[in-house]
Formats: sequence, structure tokens, C-alpha cells
Amino acid sequence: MTLRCFRCLSAVRNLPVQLQLSDTRRCSTAQGDVRVRFAPSPTGFLHLGGLRTALYNYIFAKKYGGSFILRLEDTDQSRLVPGAAESIEDMLEWAGVPPDESPRRGGSVRPYLQSQRLDLYRQAAQRLVEDDTYDNRCRHLRAGQTQEKLAQGVPHVIRFRLDPGVEPFQDLIFGRNHHEVAQVEGDPVVMKADGFPTYHLANVVDDHHMRISHVLRGSEWLISTSKHLLMYRALGWQPPAFGHLPLLMNKDGTKLSKRQGDIFIQSFQRDGVLPEALLDITTNCGSGFNTNRIGRRVDELISEFNPSKITTHSALLDLDKLPEFNRIHLQRRIEDEEQCRLLVKDLQAQVRQTCTAEIQEEEVLHEDYIRRVLRLRKGHISSLKELASPAYSYLWVRPSVSSQQVAALTPEAQHIAFLVLKLIAQRDGELAVDLLTKDLKTLAKQAKATKYSDVMKLLRLALSGLQQGPSVAEMMVSLGPAEISHRVQKLVLLSETS
Repeated sequence: MTLRCFRCLSAVRNLPVQLQLSDTRRCSTAQGDVRVRFAPSPTGFLHLGGLRTALYNYIFAKKYGGSFILRLEDTDQSRLVPGAAESIEDMLEWAGVPPDESPRRGGSVRPYLQSQRLDLYRQAAQRLVEDDTYDNRCRHLRAGQTQEKLAQGVPHVIRFRLDPGVEPFQDLIFGRNHHEVAQVEGDPVVMKADGFPTYHLANVVDDHHMRISHVLRGSEWLISTSKHLLMYRALGWQPPAFGHLPLLMNKDGTKLSKRQGDIFIQSFQRDGVLPEALLDITTNCGSGFNTNRIGRRVDELISEFNPSKITTHSALLDLDKLPEFNRIHLQRRIEDEEQCRLLVKDLQAQVRQTCTAEIQEEEVLHEDYIRRVLRLRKGHISSLKELASPAYSYLWVRPSVSSQQVAALTPEAQHIAFLVLKLIAQRDGELAVDLLTKDLKTLAKQAKATKYSDVMKLLRLALSGLQQGPSVAEMMVSLGPAEISHRVQKLVLLSETS
């Protein structure tokens, strides 16, 4: 393949690219001027590393009254994954970090798909080419030789000439940086033979035309920034401020890999992880906030965000702690009236899907019943899905209990059953865990040949068919007087037939 190339515009004077951290702090007084972007490639689905980058951009924008833009860099057409573009935006919305401008939402600088912005890249490339030509392999071709090959229709790419003399720049996180890229890299391709740009040109052109004020991206791009600044200078454009976020790593310091199937956001969503728990754990293990505590939601992350506190150290993510984060945020949702109503609907759907054929009493699907279950289990469960698991099936399906199981615990099952039925009748529908706990201790003393622990095992068996789980008192409050009576009466029948 013969290459047609260009060099930087020699007529363009050197533009200052010194960026101070104070640029960030001034954002609070320049409301509306801040524009940041998250620009993933739809060659795969959104994963934790990408979500964290998007989150920091979103928080930055909201902290300083700016705009958060989603731009999809789909120029590598051969590697596009069907459905990935739509899924990326779906997952951002699910996670609670929706873009202000995007392929779906539109905006003043649309389109937001790079494949629909090819004219802009061609114009920028042509502007550079018109100054002069050269190449890497064919870097020293004369202009006439280049024109001859173009006239012959020889496929070509366009490269950007890396000249020595890169100016230092001030990264918002890593401080003063300087990479003499011309000494260690060849001239990068900026326009491929298929007419599509590479990342290096496209991101510079798009950030300029989309009026991006701050580029917050992963630290793996830090070494490429000097190259991008050369392009800004060649095109005569003022560059944005750059801040490179430290990497998100596994707790042992190894790199998060897309081969780890559980790092994709869809996997967390499917497993019942709450979005706010995911945002909380990915920021808790990192830096950039005035405090470091568990349980923060997005609005609290925004209020506590302080970019000057972002360090250069990698963030070590311990996903073993995720259930605890999820437990805390699930508890907060249960305590919120509106969010609890949504949890009720979600759990109703899960129970219907899991237990429909076995449910004997439709009352277990009523909102009041499910809300009562949620409030009683609040702080004890880390996922809503737990309540639709076999460990909690007794809440929705009457257990199967045999006379042999009952006889193995006590010969007084019928007597104990009558005591419980009498207690429920006396309570007249008013059940509370604390009071029932005391009542059951008193009740157990009325059994002549059965110790307290076996009385509790008997009642647990009758109510749930299980040997462990929540306290018997809590089970009773969850089920309610009518269902307690129905299940305890079965003990009477089993005793009569044994």
C-alpha cells in the first residue's frame, strides 16, 4: 500500500497549552461553560472501567453546571458489535448517569456517531495535507511522485508527521507532562484507506467541534496527549484541559479484563445489583471526594466531589464487598416510599416468574404483604433476588411438612399448636416482632416435655418447612395471622393422623 501523508502546518504559530488545576476550580464560577464527554467504542459492551470514566465525567459536569456528552467512536467498522451502541446508552441511563447529549437524545452538535461525521475529519485532514506531503515509509516522496500515485488510484492512508519539540502540558491529575513522541513513535495514521479516521484525529476534531472544555479519560491515554496537542497546534485550535484518571484495578493490583464476564454492567444488572451500589463501590475505592464513606448516592457524590483530591494511584476494586454496598443501598430504597413501591412491583414480578404454579394464596402478591416483608428483611438481605430464592419460598408457598418430621421434634405438637392459635386470637391481628418474641418464650414454658429450642424448631418447620432463616417471630409477622393459623392448624391434623 502506498501512503499519502502530511506534516503539521508550519504557518500555525505555537499555541499555549499550559493547563492549570485552577481551570477546574474556576468551573464553579463559569456555569454552563463546562462540557465533558464519554466516548466509548461500540466494539463491546459497557464494563466497570468504562462506567467509572463516565461517572467521573458526569459528576464533573453536574458539579460545575455543565453538560455531559455521550459520543460513540464507531470508526473501527470491522470490530463493531451488534447492539453494543444501544446497550451502552441503556446502561448509562440504568446506572443513573444519563447523558445530556447523545445519539439517542440528540443535541446542538449532532450527530454523536463518528461514522456520521466523516466530512469533518476529511476537511481537517485536507487542511493539513494542503500544506505539504511526506510519508513514513514514503516520507521523502516528492510531491509529483505522490500525485502520480494518487492519479493511478493507489489506495492510501494519511499520516500525521510527528516533529520534535513537543511542549509540556499540565495534566489536571498527573501534573506537568512531556512525551517526546517523535523520538519513540512512527508517524501515526490519521485517515485510513477506507476513508475513516483513526482515534487520534477523530477525537481531536470532535472535541473541538463539540466545544469540549475538559477531557477526563483513563491514564492509558496520557502518553498520547502530546501527540494530540501537536494536532491541535497544527489545526490552529485551542485544546481543552486534560485530566487522566488513574486506572481501576482488581484488588490484587491486576488489570480489570473484559474476559472477566462479571465486569460488564449488564451482568450486574441481571444479578440484582443496584446501580447506586455500583457507583458507590467504584468511587469508594478511588479518590476525588472530600470524604470516603459507604452509602453515597449520585447527588451526594456530586456534592462531595473535589477534583483536586484525585490522586495518581490506581483504584483497587474489591468486588467481594459489593453485597455489603448493595445491602446498604437496598435498605435506603426500602425506607423511601416511592422507591419501595417500585421494589414491590419488581419483587411481585420475580415471585410470579419463580413460584406462580405453587402459590396457593394470591394475598402473598398484594402490595401490603410484600411491603411488610421488605420492611422486616430490611438490612438483612443484600439483593431483592434473595427473596425469590428457595430460602424464602415459605413467604410465597405453603411448605410441605410430614408427620415424621413433627414427631421427631416433640410428642406435644398438637398442644403447642393450640397454644399458638390461642396466642394469635388474643393478639387480634396486632403482631410485632418484639412482643411475639416474649410471648413465644412464655408459651414454650407451657410445654411439659419440650424444651424452648425444640418448640422454636417445631414452629419454624410448620411456618417455613426450613431449619434456619429469620426468627420465628419475624416469620409470623411476615405471614400474618390468617396464614399463621392455616399453617399451624396443619400441625393439629398431622398429630391426629400420626
